Amino acid sequence: MSVTALKDPPREARRSGSADVVRLKPAAARPSRWPGYAKSVAATVIPPLVVVLLLGLLWEILCSGAGATLPPPSRIWADSKDLILDPFFVAGPQDIGLGLRVLVSLQRVAVGFGLAAVVGVLMGAVIGQSVWAMRGLDPLFQMLRTVPPLAWLPLALAAFRDSNPSAIFVIFITAIWPIIINTSVGIRNIPQDYRNVALVLRLNPIEFFWKIMLPSAAPYIFTGLRIGIGLSWLAIVAAEMLTGGVGIGFFIWDAWNSSRLPDIIVALAYIGVVGFVLDRLVAGVGSIATRGTQAS
Repeated sequence: MSVTALKDPPREARRSGSADVVRLKPAAARPSRWPGYAKSVAATVIPPLVVVLLLGLLWEILCSGAGATLPPPSRIWADSKDLILDPFFVAGPQDIGLGLRVLVSLQRVAVGFGLAAVVGVLMGAVIGQSVWAMRGLDPLFQMLRTVPPLAWLPLALAAFRDSNPSAIFVIFITAIWPIIINTSVGIRNIPQDYRNVALVLRLNPIEFFWKIMLPSAAPYIFTGLRIGIGLSWLAIVAAEMLTGGVGIGFFIWDAWNSSRLPDIIVALAYIGVVGFVLDRLVAGVGSIATRGTQAS
């Protein structure tokens, strides 16, 4: 092909004063992500929902007879519908909804667990740095962590002379042990290369704590925090049964004394849901902090 043929347009195009128009195909639309999200949500929600419905149906069949001692779901709905549909009502100092009672209990858990998290992480970091401290204190911690939460309550009442700080202390002393133990183990497992880098960079103890120790031990720390938050929720419900107040634990004890079994079952459902949410919150924060390396 000659150079002239490359430069000059065809004769037909010069005569008509136009050139061939090339039509571009429109870009294919990106597939929507909503079907994938909907499928994921359905796979997560539908199986447990089906199991709950089947268990509810079995419960209704077994407890509908004349000799049944537990109320069936239909009776629970009829007797405790107001607690389910309106969890935040206020009809008096002690006549409030379960949602408000849960919030009161959560306030105590927030204080007790928050103190246990701060003190536990700091103590675990100190103990994890010293082999002798680990050998000397680990047997003591292993022994104290097996003490039931309610066993601490009489000592707390004798020391504080008040039910609210006593309940907070029970939460604190119950949640702190798994946090200390897991944090100390995480600190001990920090790779030596990280410690060598800290020596090369001449990091002071505070910088070493924030930049090396916490990021490296974060999976262990959040494992301890997840165990601690579960124990805290268990401890506050048990402590409130004895100390009184307006928390969810005292509500269960009061309902038992009044023979209101449907109210107790509704309260147990509230406790289970709140405990699950607390665990998921700590697990979510831990997944972000550890960048997904923590087992959920």
